[in-house]
Amino acid sequence: MSKLTVFLCAVWALSLLFGEMISFWVPSISTCSWPQLPNMINEERNLGVKVAVVADPQLMDRTSVKLAPKSLVLEILQFFTDLYMRRSFIGSIMPLKPDAIVFMGDYFDGGHLLSDEEWQQSLSRFKHIFDLNRRGSSDIPVYYLPGNHDIGYAGHYSHNTKVISRYEKGFGARNHKFTIGNVEFIAIDSQTLDGRRNGNLTSSSWNFIKNISSGYLLSPRVLLTHIPLYRPDWTYCGLERSSPIINQRISFGFNNEGVTYQNYLTKETTSLLLELIRPVVVFSGHDHDQCIVTHLSQHRPTTEHTVGTISWQQGNLYPSFMLMSTTNVGVSNTTKPEDAVSTQLCYLPMQTHIYLWYLSLFVFTVLALLLWPTNGLVFWHHCIPLLGSIKRTISSLTLKDVYKEKDEDEICEYEMIWDAEGSMQYIRKAVKKSVSAPSDDCGLVGRGSAVVRLTAKKHVSQEGGGSFDVEINDDSRILLPKSNRFKTKTVIRRLVWTFRSLIIIATVNVPLYMMLLFKDWIDK
Repeated sequence: MSKLTVFLCAVWALSLLFGEMISFWVPSISTCSWPQLPNMINEERNLGVKVAVVADPQLMDRTSVKLAPKSLVLEILQFFTDLYMRRSFIGSIMPLKPDAIVFMGDYFDGGHLLSDEEWQQSLSRFKHIFDLNRRGSSDIPVYYLPGNHDIGYAGHYSHNTKVISRYEKGFGARNHKFTIGNVEFIAIDSQTLDGRRNGNLTSSSWNFIKNISSGYLLSPRVLLTHIPLYRPDWTYCGLERSSPIINQRISFGFNNEGVTYQNYLTKETTSLLLELIRPVVVFSGHDHDQCIVTHLSQHRPTTEHTVGTISWQQGNLYPSFMLMSTTNVGVSNTTKPEDAVSTQLCYLPMQTHIYLWYLSLFVFTVLALLLWPTNGLVFWHHCIPLLGSIKRTISSLTLKDVYKEKDEDEICEYEMIWDAEGSMQYIRKAVKKSVSAPSDDCGLVGRGSAVVRLTAKKHVSQEGGGSFDVEINDDSRILLPKSNRFKTKTVIRRLVWTFRSLIIIATVNVPLYMMLLFKDWIDK
């Protein structure tokens, strides 16, 4: 196994470890921490009660893509989408040790369209992804509110009345309140608020809101609504948003059945909610991207945090979750109520970027195995063959000129004569040039495909003007042209070596990848 193959094996192993495991530890280790509350209402370094907010998992099902139920492609898409959210929850959120968890709705993609059997299967997936089966016996409370993908809008209820009952059976009441620390949370079914006021579901939601609004407000309140509050078109959402602004779009069913879709609550509904509930902060989902908006009401300016989706397949390349710290002591008259809550937005690993890195690394691996020299990874070792090729090219070009210049000297005959002092002299004799190959006594000898040049060094004799000495250098060079057969064999050998190296890399890293996949998926 070559050094290049070993090097690529190591690069792939490190990439898989980071992309499938270490990257999900980064939020809890370095990039995300619990926000601190102002010291005026808490002791120094006191974080209060820690709450993790998760929005829009929207588990993929048959309504998400045009694929047959139980098809292999759909099962694969569901697996990798669910695995990402499970890793995010277990590796990024739970190591932060929240005291409570709040889900902001849209747990399923086609919840109100699923059959009872499909609903139960999706509910089991949801509990597995967020580790709720094992976490049910722990001390961490979990709170829910409905989303439009769970129960639909008011215009859908008349077509499928059982969606409300099965939702409340699986997740609890649609409208409810709970207390975390010294802060009261109001969770509402915002899908019913803009429906017909004489409808049972819409009237029950407004009755709940009016009942909790009566009486003296003892604790700061946080409003939880899946559908964001009204905002004018092109309202700026802050620096954390990564996608274009979405404006209001609302549609109604036939025969005054109610709303069938809306991006935001209406202006009238928003004003009434802020007046009755008087929240210090609002949390919403539905938009799948981050947005911070300040609403003006009769009581105070109220900040709304729209939390981005936790899924990487819901149109947001930067999935996220929210950390919230709530005060656990009473708020004095000199303290601002909004200081009872502090928030921190946290980003999750970008799954699309991880897959793009794998694809780029695969292309690099194939090109490196095909084109990289096979004699090692040292740079100087690669330069030597290159320099040799350049030298041979220059020599071949130079030899052509030398042959042309010495053509007259090489097609010749010499006569050996002894002078009076006993020295041997060579006298050149004029010979008529012919087309036939020169004899063995001449400078060039052609035989087969090899060309041999004999180098002659001439010394002009001082005694005889027409005589000179000759030294014959045996350092002959054979120039062999590359054949097509040699090139073909070289290419085949390189392809075989590349395929063998890919097999070795896959043998080492595919089991590692499979181990990392099922390590996080299997319940511990």
